[in-house]
Amino acid sequence: MANQPPRELWGTRLGFLMAAIGSAVGLGNIWRFPAVTYENGGGAFIVPYLAALLTAGIPLLILEYTLGRRYRSSPPGATRLVARPAEAIGWWQVVICFVIAAYYTAILAWSVRYVGFSLNQAWEDNPDGSEAFFYNDFLKIAETPGDLSTFVSGIFWPMLVIWLVTIVILALGVRRGIATANKIGIPLLVIFFLILVVRALTLDGALDGLDALFSPDWGALGEGSVWVAAYGQIFFSLSVGFGIMITYASYLHRRSDLSGSALVAGFANSSFEILAGIAVFAALGFLAAEAGTGVGDVVAGGPGLSFVMFPQIISEMPMGALFGVLFFASLVLAGFTSLLSIVQVVVSAVEDRVGLSRQAAVFAVTVPLAVISIALFSTGSGLYVLDVADHFINQYGIVLAGLALVITVSWVARKLPLLQRDADATSAIALGVWWRICLSVVTPLVLGWMMVDSLSAELDENYGGYDTSFLLYSGWAVAGGALLLGVLLSLLKWRSTPHSPDTERPDAAGPRITKNEGGR
Repeated sequence: MANQPPRELWGTRLGFLMAAIGSAVGLGNIWRFPAVTYENGGGAFIVPYLAALLTAGIPLLILEYTLGRRYRSSPPGATRLVARPAEAIGWWQVVICFVIAAYYTAILAWSVRYVGFSLNQAWEDNPDGSEAFFYNDFLKIAETPGDLSTFVSGIFWPMLVIWLVTIVILALGVRRGIATANKIGIPLLVIFFLILVVRALTLDGALDGLDALFSPDWGALGEGSVWVAAYGQIFFSLSVGFGIMITYASYLHRRSDLSGSALVAGFANSSFEILAGIAVFAALGFLAAEAGTGVGDVVAGGPGLSFVMFPQIISEMPMGALFGVLFFASLVLAGFTSLLSIVQVVVSAVEDRVGLSRQAAVFAVTVPLAVISIALFSTGSGLYVLDVADHFINQYGIVLAGLALVITVSWVARKLPLLQRDADATSAIALGVWWRICLSVVTPLVLGWMMVDSLSAELDENYGGYDTSFLLYSGWAVAGGALLLGVLLSLLKWRSTPHSPDTERPDAAGPRITKNEGGR
């Protein structure tokens, strides 16, 4: 077996934290959290949301940080060292990241174009409004899902630029590329969004929007679906379950504070979600006031919120062009920092297991990924494929892979006590029995229930009203193929095999610390 070269490390703890926060703060924080909160009890939703953060989100973050730092490897290598058959889980997560990166770039391309559209409010050229402009003029959406014959140049060019920038940053490495990009991007994102919040709060109707968002419906706390929604939001927004945090933590110094870093990243992510909720619903309150309707009539989530509702808001408000540029630039920044982390999982796995240099691994991953991404999503059927692939890879990829990882670590390999000692050895906040209970009982039960709940809804009716054949090859085949490919990749014999600290020190109480390793 080939010897692995010395692993690159984050330059400072700040660099790691910025990257971790940048990965967690993504598009879902802006266009998913506000709608989920409104639909699940408003202000009362904060109770199950915080419960989910403390009993699942942060414990999972600490688990992934500990796995990454202890085993100094990408997900396939780390899971292999937990239990040899578990390597399939790590490769499964790598394939999931490959799929997500392919379509995530398309949403970034839309956001880039809408920064420009905001300057002259281009959607006003369509007499049927912003919805018709988005779907017909911009996306040139096909009448039939699966029709890839229409080429959309307005999406092709920004996607190409995004991939080129991604390649350059990743080729520079973890410290010079990813850390630097996040140190610039995250402060800019916070500044932009603070300006958006202040501007949105000064609009007529803003208080009505906030009242609609935060007025508590305490009766909702008795509904199981509300608690499932809270855990789902935390799970998807923190970037846990698909190998990102294992990968990022594998570049940590041996003395890094794990529990403290998880708390900072978790609460920073949640703070941004609440900030996004304030900005979005203050703006929706203004739109409702201008239209003379209730706030509930203008609430939307996902692309409909960003690319249909917000253009309407921008057209109605004073200095709308500036508001629009800041809003869509925020989407670009939030999405791009997340994209870097997603692609890095795949790059790190190839670099570790194939033995390629950093630059060679980046090109080996990003070139075919960019070709597939652009070919699929710069077409008139791109939105359909994106919608279905995103739904199935999230529900039956990320959730299921996360469930498999937690069960393997806690029930099968019984590594939680060892990992707890590992984390406690260098963390300011010691983990108690609550951490092991959360991961071995609470998290598996919640993730299992999410799977059952999702499958029952899936069997009741076709997702999105799509034809069964389209769902089979763009949804079920994508999710099932990710699992199958993960298993097949785990069966291959690789040039490089990670070294296990467990075999060297079976009774280890913590990570090895050398004189040359700084405490960051």
